[in-house]
Amino acid sequence: MYDPRVSQEAAPAPLTIVHVGNFPFGLKPGFQHGVAVKLSNGLIRNGHLVLNFSDRDIARARAPFGSRRLGVAPANAALLAFCRHHRPDVLLLGHADVIRPATIRGLRAELPRLRVAQWNVDPLFEPDNVRRIKAKQEVVDATFVSTAGAPMAALRAGGRRVAFLPNPVDASIERGRCDLAEAAEYDLFYACGHPSRPLRTICGQDWDMEAFIRALAARLPGLRLCLGGLLGRAHLQGAAYQAALERSALGLNVSRRADHPLYSSDRLAQFAGNGLVVLMERTTGYDAVFGEEAMAFFSSFDELVAQIARLVADPARRRAVAAAGRARYFALFNERDVAARLLDILFGRRDQDTLPWTG
Repeated sequence: MYDPRVSQEAAPAPLTIVHVGNFPFGLKPGFQHGVAVKLSNGLIRNGHLVLNFSDRDIARARAPFGSRRLGVAPANAALLAFCRHHRPDVLLLGHADVIRPATIRGLRAELPRLRVAQWNVDPLFEPDNVRRIKAKQEVVDATFVSTAGAPMAALRAGGRRVAFLPNPVDASIERGRCDLAEAAEYDLFYACGHPSRPLRTICGQDWDMEAFIRALAARLPGLRLCLGGLLGRAHLQGAAYQAALERSALGLNVSRRADHPLYSSDRLAQFAGNGLVVLMERTTGYDAVFGEEAMAFFSSFDELVAQIARLVADPARRRAVAAAGRARYFALFNERDVAARLLDILFGRRDQDTLPWTG
């Protein structure tokens, strides 16, 4: 198991880190469960000074009518001024699409010892996302993505440093203990921003997720569903989202596709961290990381139905699986370990191919 104490003993700590990302403050409050918040928490808890810079909020605040597009130039100027003032050791960019590569080049010229990394947890099967990642690869020292295997390796062309970034979990955010509850208000939780666009490919079949949920409910009469953004239910955000998780027993973890190694949306961490049993396809590769006793994997719609029925009918079994999954997820992917590993790879203290559960 990865031990963050090893890296921290050798690290040039404490570091000053400017973290650019979509933080939940400003004109358009973001997602409190977001990876940006968890990484900053982990870095701070590891002893570093972290200064969060919300590029999207700065762009909106400095533009007419709150337009992010019109605020790009002022936001880049603000980041330059911010970094000139604080002189960070590390510039960490998380989906910082507002920030231009030329701005980073300018900062590197002024701060020659600056290390720069970018992280991205969107899927690599989206060409536009890959384009955004590549746009900054020439000006960063390392890139971190939430997909492993060949899709990640393709980003290493030209000798680029690219490593796998797990979706981190944080006990101050994922506060639920559904694994301890003998009974839950809801059997199954699923939330979806856009159920029909694009379609989700599940076990080889394309689905509108409203049709999928209806099909699941038809096979499991009486199943108590906690839904967000589907079948007329309101979208769930912030504290309301967390409260819904804490009232649920199982979490359906379905991304747009399951054929890219270890890719998952960050709901994986949210489910496991709150003690829900995670239901997900085996083709993600996570069965090799967690095993059948710590999560509920499926390879067909029929198997998913059977897994749900079995776990709902046997609360003791459900709690045991949830507890094992939660414990292993926190052991492997807690915010401090993920943040420490990121810096280790950025500073060349750990090989980019070493995965958190292998060494």
